[in-house]
Amino acid sequence: MNGQDPPIRFNLPYVTGRELDYVREAIAAGRLAGDGPFTKRCAAWLEGHTACARALLTHSGTGALEMAAILADLGPGDEVIMPSFTFVSTANAVVLRGAVPVFVDVRPDTLNLDEALIEAAVTPRTRAILPVHYAGVGCEMDAILEIAARHGLVVIEDAAQGVMARYKGRPLGGIGHLGALSFHETKNLMAGEGGALLVNDPARADRAEIIWEKGTNRRQFYRGEVDKYTWVDVGSSFLPGEMTAAFLLAQLEDAADITARRMAVWEAYHEALGPLETAGRLRRPVVPPHCEHNAHMYYVLMPDPAARARALEKLNGAGYKAVFHYVPLHASPAGRRFGRAAGPLPHTEAAGERLLRLPLWVGLPPEAVQGIRRLLEAP
Repeated sequence: MNGQDPPIRFNLPYVTGRELDYVREAIAAGRLAGDGPFTKRCAAWLEGHTACARALLTHSGTGALEMAAILADLGPGDEVIMPSFTFVSTANAVVLRGAVPVFVDVRPDTLNLDEALIEAAVTPRTRAILPVHYAGVGCEMDAILEIAARHGLVVIEDAAQGVMARYKGRPLGGIGHLGALSFHETKNLMAGEGGALLVNDPARADRAEIIWEKGTNRRQFYRGEVDKYTWVDVGSSFLPGEMTAAFLLAQLEDAADITARRMAVWEAYHEALGPLETAGRLRRPVVPPHCEHNAHMYYVLMPDPAARARALEKLNGAGYKAVFHYVPLHASPAGRRFGRAAGPLPHTEAAGERLLRLPLWVGLPPEAVQGIRRLLEAP
């Protein structure tokens, strides 16, 4: 970059060009509350893409996780195994039910929940496992599902970063009993805010609708299955409005193209930074061969915290907005108050100190990738 170039943002939301047309259509139809025609079209797309039993749009990925916690019947004193290297919503959904997040270390390669450590963390109070598919790279779901089946546990996938990614050919979020997606502005497919709960266990589908509809059986009423609707279970207001769904539909329709264009940027980074990894200057992301990721982010692991601090200063000083990621939850004030760590978490702590996220969005200029490479390889 030179002094005349605009700064490179960390994230730039991509729009297809049809979003406003669909929003206008929703307004013209005079149907703006949740569960209207656009909501149904988005749900149908998600059900077709993931083969889940029911897809329910939510106002956020956080809302989807909170719905999942209710569906899993979590209550005071119950325990849920999850990584500490994740966003606060993963733990908050559990804590809001009175349950305890039990933090397990991540794998050093993918930074996903280490499946080899899960079983040792299971206690008589354990009710669920909550794997997080970091950077859109799938957790080792076969092993996780096997452990869950052996102990009678619910598996809730936090696939907030995982839309259009797959594990052994299966869409992330569509593998466990329940899955949560996010359509926040920072995600590959977005609606500003938004999310979805994927109900993969058909036995939970009807109750999921009731929770989604504020604890009422309104959807059953609309289908003619009951003669009036009433309050039948716990629930809340999880639905997004129709304008959110209208915006999202335009994104879903172009999901394959958006993913391909993000992948091109990710691959450009991966190629450009290969020599720096060989020289020991950083470590690039690891994607196992049985995982198809979605280019949600490009991160590098610097050798130590000081190296990350220097890289952040250089990149941001030159106009390339780079950021670190999570402060591990087990080390946070609320994490210490509401949760507990199941043994040491060295890889989690290392990621919290060394991980550096680079700008990635559809249309990121190729020269930006090369500029970032030059700064990272400079002494």
